[in-house]
Amino acid sequence: MDYKYSEDFDFENIGRKVKELRKVNHMTQQQVAEDLNVTSGYISNIENQRTPISLRVLSYYAKKTGMTLDDFVLNTEIEMRNSSEIDRKLYSRVEKLDVDEKMALLDIMAVWGELKKKRE
Repeated sequence: MDYKYSEDFDFENIGRKVKELRKVNHMTQQQVAEDLNVTSGYISNIENQRTPISLRVLSYYAKKTGMTLDDFVLNTEIEMRNSSEIDRKLYSRVEKLDVDEKMALLDIMAVWGELKKKRE
């Protein structure tokens, strides 16, 4: 069977993305390697596009950064790269809500904002 990669996938930039995310999260290649039980050279090879990234490593970065696997393999930019840990956690939870839940959350936040103004 002949497999053809979709043009939507951006395999060339995955290494660049994981390197950028590692640095933004103040992690060394050695720390990542220890977490994954691999060598730091392996992480370096992934980041410099000499070795294809495995699903296990890709999942590790997604979990550490609050991104989805799609964020890595599709042509999307890293929107959360300069965000704090709490921002990434909030984003991760909010993106999983359906539209009604998001609307309810916005209503709650509006009420909270009004209460906060009254207290000031």
